[in-house]
Amino acid sequence: MKNDKPRVAIQGIRASFHEEAAFQFFGENIHTLECGSFKQTFDALQKGDADYVVMAIENSIAGSILPNYSLLLHYGFPVIGEIYLPIQLHLMALPGVKFEDVKYVTSHPIAIRQCVDFFDEYPHLNIVESNDTAACAKRIRDEQLTDTVAIANTLAARLYGLDVLERRIESNKKNFTRFLILTHHDNVPKKQPNKASLCFQVSNKVGALAKVLNIFAEEGINMSKIQSMPVLGKRHEYNFYVDVEWEEQKQYDTAIRKILKYTQNFNILGEYQRHEEEGNGETKQVKVMEKAPRRYIDVRAAK
Repeated sequence: MKNDKPRVAIQGIRASFHEEAAFQFFGENIHTLECGSFKQTFDALQKGDADYVVMAIENSIAGSILPNYSLLLHYGFPVIGEIYLPIQLHLMALPGVKFEDVKYVTSHPIAIRQCVDFFDEYPHLNIVESNDTAACAKRIRDEQLTDTVAIANTLAARLYGLDVLERRIESNKKNFTRFLILTHHDNVPKKQPNKASLCFQVSNKVGALAKVLNIFAEEGINMSKIQSMPVLGKRHEYNFYVDVEWEEQKQYDTAIRKILKYTQNFNILGEYQRHEEEGNGETKQVKVMEKAPRRYIDVRAAK
């Protein structure tokens, strides 16, 4: 590590949900590197400007963020962890602003859609979409907007000095976003994995994918997610992104050896510990200074 504090690249600005996810994983003693796009976070990691990337991959309401799967495969940085972050949305304004004086509501379009039930009760409010929830809170602070409220998290309210007028205005109280943690190959924590993210292709024949999925079932491997994406420029060819979980390491090792026979362009995107919560609901943090060898590269050689 070049710095005492891990440098974590996020899409968006400070106090965004990406930074909140980073705090959940690493603790708050980090240096946050703000990036304008997900690609820029990977570029920062590639150039050595960041030690880690925190990247949203799916939301329980909006679904998978498909372009980010392509980034995983293109850059090849290993996934070392995940965070499932509850998305709690609050209405916030400058101190002293009363809700009856508000004319505009600003936030990310997905956040706005997640609060439609609340705003159905106030049709006079004008919706202004933006590219980042935290940036909306920051704009209210910077421009001292007394007629505008933002939808963001408590982190944004605290950082930008705003008052929360209404808490938990999201329509679905069980909404969450899953974030992946990525790093350099030589910076992988020394943890016994029980989850992996895989990517592979199968032949365009009847039952080709079923053979692979049956192997997981036979070895007692739980497949927690499967996502398919077309291979660019190739008809009838798809990349399958699969997340699997296991209790015994030998179950996973055996399954990998078997499915290599039925797949092409097989990649292990990362082996890591699945998200677990402590008894108080807080996420366990990793010790980012510990290192482990590049185990998953050896698996490819077995083919």
